[in-house]
Amino acid sequence: MLDRWRLKDFACGEGLARGAERGEGEGWIPVSAPGDTYLALVEAGRLADPFKGRGEAEAAWVREREWWWTTTFEAAPPSDAGERVELVFEGLDTFAAIYLDGELIGRADNMFRRYGFDIAARLTGAGPHTLSICFTPPTVAVPERPVQAWAAFADRVSVSRRHLMRKAQFGWGWDWGPDLPTVGVWAPVRLERRSGPWIGDVHAVTVAASDARAQVRVNLEFADAAGRDGLRAEVTLSGPDGVQAASGVVAAGGPASLDLAVDAPRLWWTADLGQQPLYGLTVRLFDGDTLLDEKTRRVGLRTLTLDTSDDPDEPGTSFFRFVLNGAPIFAKGVCWIPATSFVGVVDEARYRDLIGRAAQANMNMIRVWGGGIYEPDLFYDLCDEAGLLVWQDFMFACAHYPEDDAAFVESVRIEAREQVRRLRGHACLALWCGNNENQVLNDFNNRVAGAPTQLDGLLYYDEILPEVAAELDPSTPYRPSSPWGGPSPNSMRAGDVHNWTVWHGVPLVEDEDFVGGFDRSPEGVAYTRYAEDMARFVSEFGIQAAPDMATLRRWMAPEDLVLGSEGFLGRVKDAPDKANAMMVNVTGLPATLEDYVDFTMWTQAEGMKFGIEHYRRRKPHCSGALIWQYNDCWPCISWSLIDYDGVAKASHYAVARAFAPVMGSFKPLGDGRYELWVTNDTLEPVRGEAVVALARLAGGADWSETVVFDIPANGGAAVWAGQARDAVDRVLTVRSTEGLFAANRHLLAPIARLLLDPAAAPVAVFTQVAPGELRVEVSASAYLTFVRLASDRADLRFSDNYFDLCAGETQVVTVTATGVSEADVRVDSWNGRAIRPRVRPRPGEGGRTAR
Repeated sequence: MLDRWRLKDFACGEGLARGAERGEGEGWIPVSAPGDTYLALVEAGRLADPFKGRGEAEAAWVREREWWWTTTFEAAPPSDAGERVELVFEGLDTFAAIYLDGELIGRADNMFRRYGFDIAARLTGAGPHTLSICFTPPTVAVPERPVQAWAAFADRVSVSRRHLMRKAQFGWGWDWGPDLPTVGVWAPVRLERRSGPWIGDVHAVTVAASDARAQVRVNLEFADAAGRDGLRAEVTLSGPDGVQAASGVVAAGGPASLDLAVDAPRLWWTADLGQQPLYGLTVRLFDGDTLLDEKTRRVGLRTLTLDTSDDPDEPGTSFFRFVLNGAPIFAKGVCWIPATSFVGVVDEARYRDLIGRAAQANMNMIRVWGGGIYEPDLFYDLCDEAGLLVWQDFMFACAHYPEDDAAFVESVRIEAREQVRRLRGHACLALWCGNNENQVLNDFNNRVAGAPTQLDGLLYYDEILPEVAAELDPSTPYRPSSPWGGPSPNSMRAGDVHNWTVWHGVPLVEDEDFVGGFDRSPEGVAYTRYAEDMARFVSEFGIQAAPDMATLRRWMAPEDLVLGSEGFLGRVKDAPDKANAMMVNVTGLPATLEDYVDFTMWTQAEGMKFGIEHYRRRKPHCSGALIWQYNDCWPCISWSLIDYDGVAKASHYAVARAFAPVMGSFKPLGDGRYELWVTNDTLEPVRGEAVVALARLAGGADWSETVVFDIPANGGAAVWAGQARDAVDRVLTVRSTEGLFAANRHLLAPIARLLLDPAAAPVAVFTQVAPGELRVEVSASAYLTFVRLASDRADLRFSDNYFDLCAGETQVVTVTATGVSEADVRVDSWNGRAIRPRVRPRPGEGGRTAR
């Protein structure tokens, strides 16, 4: 592995004249590979951290410079005429010229491709050899040509021309991300020496599976093996316990397949439905008794299909549901963006933390969004282990992409083949998707503009990508886009939908026509409008919220910690007034940044709870809810559930409760009428009792009723119906007497109107269980909402947070982190807010406001 490099910048075109191809001259600074140019500059003191203060704008010069990376290595000449020595680059970002010992050996222009160069003939001595790479600024490398942008939406391509390059699209800025286009060696570089035949690829597919038996087909490819007699491959499949489960031998002169039968297999399930046993697949290539090569893989035994058959109970619609090991599932999850803007720096701890917490939050699917990157192997390995399915977009997002550049088209084809080959063997891989939103944006633009525009890029989504997927990974379903289905791309009658009615005010689409128009008023974007969504599968929906105040303080200058400051607005990449429309009828408008944090967190948490409950009650007609978005690539105000520092917002905990395998939720019917639904995603029936009550905020209840329920496996039903009028001093609650689902409630008025006792406060009892574990027992004497355990430390992890407590109720929270103690945790609730905002009254409430 070639991991120690140096870098230096020049005016465009000057590097060669100054000996950069040989690493000559002064002023080089150290950098690791994989690595990032910005971070190397920060470490060397040449650049302020782009994430701190107003550093994003101060880093704009980086994209204009020509960057050279250089290293030296020792390598012996080939030992014989048949030995191949390949210099392999797993990822170069993006427009690169590669020099070895001062001579140009090749070029790269696609961040998502592997590039290899046979340098055997150039290794005339042991070295040291100098390897240098010149990265040309994208604005210089990309040809000038007319740019097609959608008039109905913000133009995010004319300046960057990002769609004309195979580079992470989000790096040029998004409505949640900074404008920091990366440059450099962003994936591993290594030398590979080979002599004679070797194993080119190993790909295992579960053809059929039941509790009694599984059939696994192992597909093998070999290199430099053609015409060689006597080559054989020995294949062994070992169980999670290491005991051999099946084996076989196959001739290895060319591509080969071998079917293995596994008795009593341990099937791979998502985190919410079972275990994630991984089998060990070992392939050894022999020539007689001589071992030539060996490869190992981890394999999950499972079948997965996508059911798009007609839905008989909703005529004119079809299902969109994943079927795992024969069981239809409700996909509960999130959309993933790159874990940092600096994609060359893979922080294993960050990946493990985020993926582990997704599974802990009752999720079973992550969608890798098409404006980012194909994630590193670590990501998919962790999803295999955690039981999280992966919806994998190809890297196209929100733009027209050229079809008339033959070299660009061929590069996309190679990129797709390489990425499908790399990822197809993972148990977690559930779907290939051609792009993010290109078809729907073109469709919406044509409707608004009244003039049809042909979408550039259909060559990829309708021809190249499905052909590659069908050839290399036919067992994994392919979709041309997200959203896609029905008479129009965002139709609620088929396929998947992106719901941006809430937040952006985009109209829903039933068949081909809008249901209403664009409406960004508070009523038009209210999260209660999720109840209008009759989609089959919702692959994007979300509400923006600020991160914790402690996160903002870590990254922002003190003078910018004010609403409306330039530094604050620089962290809000979408239009700042959209948050006001969401808050005005829920919490009222904030007066301080602290208010803004609390009010946006509350609105996001309540909105996600409301939306998820609605979608899950519609099961099986709706079979998935993927939230936009899970994580952040920098410290900002965004739709994320977990901020850049790893601090979970209130919404993360609300989502975890709403995604629980068994859920009790109230469905508003209008006119003060409600139903209680119990939704069961498990594969076993659920029977029990629940207590429904109209609780007083001051304590006690007007009434309570015990309800008996019996819900079939993978089903849901209404189990109670009743009345509860709008009220500022009451709340509708439900509790399972056996603890089969988490307690839930429905507020009968917006939070700003509730007559919460401002003197009531949570009582917390702390117990130090272990050096890294703190037990906090929280109790209430009156109704408390938004009970929060807060800390200035970003590394604390809470088993639950931002919850409600009725009078007399107690909840235990476990806090974990190295060296955590009582001094690290503060406990408070919404009741203690000193200032209560005024909001517009609802009809019939007489204009009263909470005091």
